[in-house]
Amino acid sequence: MDSDTIDFINMADGTREEYELLERHYRPFSAALPDRLMTHLSLLSGDLMGYKIDRFQHSLQTATRAQRDGADEEMVIAALLHDIGDTISPENHSELGASVLQPYVSARTHWIIKHHGVFQGYYYFHHLGGDRNARERFRGHAMFEPCAEFCARWDQNSFDPDYDTMPLEAFEPALRRVFSRKPFGDHVGEPV
Repeated sequence: MDSDTIDFINMADGTREEYELLERHYRPFSAALPDRLMTHLSLLSGDLMGYKIDRFQHSLQTATRAQRDGADEEMVIAALLHDIGDTISPENHSELGASVLQPYVSARTHWIIKHHGVFQGYYYFHHLGGDRNARERFRGHAMFEPCAEFCARWDQNSFDPDYDTMPLEAFEPALRRVFSRKPFGDHVGEPV
């Protein structure tokens, strides 16, 4: 093993020293997650896909509305990242966004982001032959109303080209704070 790479080609053959070396490489990579998230958010820029604003502006606008409405920092960042999966997983972007957030946010926030897609469908599924009430399968769940509120107050109305949307840089400190939490720490809690 040279000083910067491991020798094993099968994980089962790795030594403690090799895994410690990998951990030393992993720490700075993990710490740079907020930078990669901001870069990935920028991939939502450009194509309007028929809307008046692109997905990047929609994400910023959703987070801006949450911020101005007094949402806690974690929820503001969740609003910022709620559609981050659109570029590589449009059909289940909600689950992808929730997975990115899960190690760093509460079970409540994770649930809301994971299910926001079906709740957002209340506003348009029926226009495309779908069931606008698909979200009703979650009626009675403790997170039904918070998720419906997320969509009603911040998501479904964030397509306004004239809204005074905050820039990404305004959210960077909060993004860094949320993603500096210990993954799956006490803030995560039990699934809801």
